[in-house]
Amino acid sequence: MKYKEESDMAKGGFPGGMGGMNMNNLMKQAQKMQKQMMEKQEELQAKTLEMTSGGGAVKVVITGKKEIQELKINPDVVDPDDVEMLEDMILTAVNDAMKQIDELTEKEMVRILTEPKNSIIKQYQKLLA
Repeated sequence: MKYKEESDMAKGGFPGGMGGMNMNNLMKQAQKMQKQMMEKQEELQAKTLEMTSGGGAVKVVITGKKEIQELKINPDVVDPDDVEMLEDMILTAVNDAMKQIDELTEKEMVRILTEPKNSIIKQYQKLLA
């Protein structure tokens, strides 16, 4: 039996078979997932999102890289006696846009990690069991 275990390890597998899983397959799956994640990150960075606040009084266009491309302020909301309200609307629009980018990125990364074709998570869980 000792020879069988050594033979499995020499082939990149695990003693006892572990359901036919081997280290090479695990590594290939990990590399495939890493490539998918990098591609998705590049795709997300190329996107732009638009957020508004104050009922559309302030509009922010931001990229997936969290770079502000455009900031529009409706002239009707510019009140020299209430600059603080305008500042709050700008902060709200920018912060909401950044939060939306973070949520979108997290959602896509989780999807890649948990989709059935990326069975590396299941393989790794079997390894730890």
